[in-house]
Amino acid sequence: MPTTYSESDPPFTECFSAIFSESRKIHNHEDEVLGESEPPLIDLENLKGKNEKERQACIEAITKASLQWGFFQVVNHGISHELLAQMRREQKKIFEIPFEKKVNSRFLNDCYRWGTPTATSLEQFSWSEAFQFPIETISGEDCFSREFSSLREVMEKVANAMSELAGILAKILAENLGYRGHNFPENSNKNTCFLRLNHYPKCTFSPKTFGLTPHTDSDFLTILHQDEVGGLHMKKDFKWVAVKPNPNALIVNIGDLFQGWSNDIYKSVIHKVVASEKVDRYSIAYFLCPSYESIIGSCKEPSLYKTFTFGEYKNQVQSDVKENGQKVGLSRFLR
Repeated sequence: MPTTYSESDPPFTECFSAIFSESRKIHNHEDEVLGESEPPLIDLENLKGKNEKERQACIEAITKASLQWGFFQVVNHGISHELLAQMRREQKKIFEIPFEKKVNSRFLNDCYRWGTPTATSLEQFSWSEAFQFPIETISGEDCFSREFSSLREVMEKVANAMSELAGILAKILAENLGYRGHNFPENSNKNTCFLRLNHYPKCTFSPKTFGLTPHTDSDFLTILHQDEVGGLHMKKDFKWVAVKPNPNALIVNIGDLFQGWSNDIYKSVIHKVVASEKVDRYSIAYFLCPSYESIIGSCKEPSLYKTFTFGEYKNQVQSDVKENGQKVGLSRFLR
């Protein structure tokens, strides 16, 4: 049954017809989901209180979740439900813009992405579209016309709040491994940190079509707000589990750079999104990254990894995706 497009939906099956044929549907039993799971839920209210015992218990919960899961959820995180709801409304409006306008290179400073241009199989294709905004771009008005001024204002509030939260959590995790600096990562950069607005249109092609292919995040830390639709899956004990949506929580996950810096103490967990056959899905993600020149280093020696900068890591990922159709990741830099 062909997927019906609205004027705003990307033409996935038309532009990638060789991939989207009946004979190429995904039939990999290793991708079977074993059930729904809730990563550890942590109340951050105790981080702000004066009770040192409760504060330490909260810190221990954060570090334990990062060691055992690499994924956790936080409530009382300081970002209001009203602000996130406002962001979701603005997000839906921008994705409802006609596809031909979104794909125009001049539109919003070329921040629009859709599908997977390098894909040669359905297993490599992501049935989704996104706007990816460097934080520095959001705070400037150059790429936002008056038509999108309300989007910029809301995004700036969300980005600032998520940036602050990511910094607090990253420092807690770094201090747990002996870091004693003022901020972590030390060279976090508004040019390289970014906010990504995701849209996963409903897909009737196959119930196993990826909204986002299995991957790890190429950053230190990711903060995610997802809607109630579901579809986010993560690897736990070598098996796929679905992450149950929690409207009051944000999801936090460890990225590759934190795994590298921590000498594999914290794990960057493989995760994916499966597109829904019936409804569209939306999410917002903030990615905490250092400057491209930053040396990632290690919390202790001997390090499991060669010395590399964030720029070198990103270039290697892009090269692997172009040549092999998928990311290789940290294993490229093992000693």
